[in-house]
Amino acid sequence: MKKQICLLAFLCLVIFPLSLFAQERATPRRGEGISTFLERHHRSGMRYQKSFIELNRKKLGKNETLKLGVSYVLPPLREKQRSDVQSDASSTKARSKKSTFNEPLFGKASAHVKPTSTRLRNACFYVVSGHGGPDPGAIGKVGNRELHEDEYAYDIALRLARNLMLEGAEVRIIIQDAKDGIRDEPYLSNSKRETCMGDAIPLNQVKRLQQRCDKINAHYRVDRKQYRYCRAIFIHVDSRSKKQQTDVFFYHSTQKADSKRLANTMKDTFESKYDKHQPNRGFSGTVSGRNLFVLSHARPTSVFVELGNIQNSFDQQRFVMSSNRQALAKWLTEGFLKDAAQ
Repeated sequence: MKKQICLLAFLCLVIFPLSLFAQERATPRRGEGISTFLERHHRSGMRYQKSFIELNRKKLGKNETLKLGVSYVLPPLREKQRSDVQSDASSTKARSKKSTFNEPLFGKASAHVKPTSTRLRNACFYVVSGHGGPDPGAIGKVGNRELHEDEYAYDIALRLARNLMLEGAEVRIIIQDAKDGIRDEPYLSNSKRETCMGDAIPLNQVKRLQQRCDKINAHYRVDRKQYRYCRAIFIHVDSRSKKQQTDVFFYHSTQKADSKRLANTMKDTFESKYDKHQPNRGFSGTVSGRNLFVLSHARPTSVFVELGNIQNSFDQQRFVMSSNRQALAKWLTEGFLKDAAQ
């Protein structure tokens, strides 16, 4: 009897620590609450939240807040979620093998995409147009018509996403409008339909930016195991004095050398295009490092692009002419191609 008790005690001492060691742990990022933190690790819903609180009650802050730098135990994945996570990787592989596919976000006329090259077959991109939903961003005027930043940034983002897909890339379109698609008219109608991959976009700026970073990071966690080259791009339109004409300029993360290289490659690409198509004009676009929220919080190497001054009549031609919007998307694509080849 004593031998059996001793053996049982020994097994408890061995198995119990091993079970703790096998538990999955993770640390939160700045600004994350429990629900966002768990969603990033594929554990959404109240059932996971309650389990998480029970497992980590002593480590939580006031009002059950997360503490930076603390390692928390994650609730075990239920079998369905585990298979969903695994299927994400499988569907990504399957899609990359398709010769053609359909993307409704591009609109009926452009939805059918047949890749014309495989130069970016090992690449994955996160294309993010600025603002959206309740926030139109900067607003310019041409006569009695308003130009909303979010609409023009979105149209160029869709064109870029499609170009990247034609080169064989996997593309995550983070900000989405189920109705608009790629549009060729000069004056794009305004709406508040945009979502962050199906989720309503909050008006609060920090929450809005955190939401899109969370979406990117959740995908990147899986994508980085499948693709050699993963990059995010944030597309915006600037607002300055009506008299101030600006060229496209780029911001990079101050913490990542690859981000700086990407921004410089983009700038060099645009400069060469201007030298070719407008040799007497010159190009004054710039590159600079900024500690912008999305550049700091998005995990993939990223670049932030300002496409011009929406208040300036010359820059406005860059946006209202669909051929110019397509050229911007084409040149951004070429910048990615050059960077990926380095």
